[in-house]
Amino acid sequence: MKKLLLLGICIASICSTKAQTEEKKWSVGVHGGLTQFNSDLGRDWYKTDNTMYAFGGVSLSRYLSKLFDANLLISKGTIGYNDGISSFKSDFNAASLSLRFNVVAPEYIIRPYVFAGVGTILFDNDINFHKEDYDYILPSAGAGINFRLTPEIMLNIQETFMFSNTDRRDGIDNADGNFKKKDSYLTHMAGLTINMGNSKDSDNDGVPDKKDNCADTPAGVSVDKMGCPLDKDSDGVADYLDTCPEVSGSKLLNGCPDKDNDGIADADDRCPEQAGTTMLRGCPDADGDGVADLDDICPNTKPGTKVDTKGCASDSDNDGVTDDIDRCPTVAGPASLKGCPDTDGDGVADIDDRCPNSKGSAENKGCPEIAKVDAVRITYIGSKIFFENNSDKLKVASLSQLDELTKILNKYEGANLTIEGHTDYNGSDEFNQTLSQKRADSVKFYLVEKGIADTRLTGIGYGESKPIADNKTALGRAKNRRVELKTTY
Repeated sequence: MKKLLLLGICIASICSTKAQTEEKKWSVGVHGGLTQFNSDLGRDWYKTDNTMYAFGGVSLSRYLSKLFDANLLISKGTIGYNDGISSFKSDFNAASLSLRFNVVAPEYIIRPYVFAGVGTILFDNDINFHKEDYDYILPSAGAGINFRLTPEIMLNIQETFMFSNTDRRDGIDNADGNFKKKDSYLTHMAGLTINMGNSKDSDNDGVPDKKDNCADTPAGVSVDKMGCPLDKDSDGVADYLDTCPEVSGSKLLNGCPDKDNDGIADADDRCPEQAGTTMLRGCPDADGDGVADLDDICPNTKPGTKVDTKGCASDSDNDGVTDDIDRCPTVAGPASLKGCPDTDGDGVADIDDRCPNSKGSAENKGCPEIAKVDAVRITYIGSKIFFENNSDKLKVASLSQLDELTKILNKYEGANLTIEGHTDYNGSDEFNQTLSQKRADSVKFYLVEKGIADTRLTGIGYGESKPIADNKTALGRAKNRRVELKTTY
């Protein structure tokens, strides 16, 4: 029955937590083991050929510091000696109080320790405290070791040496005050201890708030001994936030490195050794054309030039003239005319050619030369334009001349006509200037009404400022009252 009880105690003791700490100062334990006896009958310590007796017990411990704690052990069992010749056996109840020194701090998985203390043993199942029924243990000492099986379970193994103040339990008392001859006991004990406290751990990371330097760590994040998220590469970015947890990097880039310091992580940087722009994925653009130097086969393009995907000036109309120098980038034309077409082939680009459908000359802005006969006729018509006296009203006889002029101008659609009005010196300068301008405008308005574009016509009045004959004679004054017609391109 006693063996079954001992076995039950040992099995039950498998439910415990880790050793007590500053936050969890109290712990209890359940233990079981074997006793061996040393007396006048003999010494059976660490012998297996003599009978050994079992005991069980409970303990209560109090955390004092990282290395020290106090322990109270209450036990019950049987103790005795039997070598086949001499024998002694007695049931007992015992209590001992000891101070334990742990060799290492609570954080360690394996914690060896030594201890010393005092106690008492009552050799009476009925627990009657007669002087002859109990002995003092002065002293008790020993050593042990704790193993942390899980974060919650600690296995305890301990050896205890107990020295009695008497020499009578085996029925022989001959010590005569000699400490070495008094009864002594050895116990081999194993068990598990249970922590009775609950430390506060707000973020449930396994580190108590009292020691936690990062008490707001998100759930599930691995932490160090101080309760802070792990940072393997020591770059100041916790692993759970670090996009590159194995390589030290920049906080601004979520822990990823940026060799060229251009603000683009090396993993995303096409040119990790050269500073560049975000738009070009970290590559430089020396000529500022929007094409990375890595892809630019024309790295010296002028600023502001429209370029293709290879960094060269664009040629929208595929005429071999790049848009930066092409005057007509949307219409194909020869390089000699800077990319502009020449429909009539006269060497004047259509964009400059006032007569794009008729061959002409550059001097005439692409228009054909006015035939000599037509030029003479225009001059003649100018001499046949007359007005009412002191008026800008055209005489009827002049209208047929202007109709003929209209036909000639329509023949040379690119030509412009300047109409100059002149007077003699009769009258004031101001009057003559105004009159000459009105007469020039009268001719212009008539031609416009006949379909000649206003933009082709210019009327200028010179008054009496440009005489061609002597104003002192009637014939000279008649010559000075005139209209001159001049064609230009």
